[in-house]
Amino acid sequence: MSDIVLELQNVTRIFGEGDTQVKALDDVSFSIKRGEFVLIVGSSGSGKSTLLNMIGLLDKPTSGKVILDGKQTTTLNDGQVSQYRNEKLGFVFQFANLLPDLTVLENVMLPQQIQRSSEDIRQNATDLLIKVGLEDQINKRSNKISGGQAQRAAIARGLVNRPTIVLADEPTGNLDSVTAGKVVKLAKTMAKELNQTFIIVTHDRDQFPDVDRVITIIDGKAFDGKETIMEITS
Repeated sequence: MSDIVLELQNVTRIFGEGDTQVKALDDVSFSIKRGEFVLIVGSSGSGKSTLLNMIGLLDKPTSGKVILDGKQTTTLNDGQVSQYRNEKLGFVFQFANLLPDLTVLENVMLPQQIQRSSEDIRQNATDLLIKVGLEDQINKRSNKISGGQAQRAAIARGLVNRPTIVLADEPTGNLDSVTAGKVVKLAKTMAKELNQTFIIVTHDRDQFPDVDRVITIIDGKAFDGKETIMEITS
């Protein structure tokens, strides 16, 4: 098993044609190892949302390659991409996006039910909810729990299929600073305990101290590491 779980090779994404062309990503290359906790940061319009779509297999590059868990994904058809995304990626969003008419447990079980997993789905989801500290909320309707609890449930849901990567888009953006800190601590704990790769896309670097790596997007280009960024921005 390779230590590299994600590799972008010279990824460029262009929108529009002719005089209206916009290069949202410009020759982006980097790789991420199994178990890394990585931040992708950038200002509005920098290209980080486009990069998120590339990593999440929600869009394809104009040129370049996105290699996820050893597979070159840019040559897959739509059906293959959808299946591979469900198998290899877990998602956590700014808003937990739990279904309000389902219990917390039922929400966490959904990804495995979609995949028609042969595992004990209920037990697997229950174990994860215990890990994220929601054992006393399991049977509550998801619209009856707090925002912080909902994000904890969303992290459990993102982990339930044992994905190669959990991709989190502004996961603390809808939370107060104290609750956000608890969610960040939880994500780091899960990453360590499960050797789980996390990629966090955020505009707020300060909420995520002591991460393994920071990739900064500036005008569609990716800069990996603080020293390089200081050179670029000074």
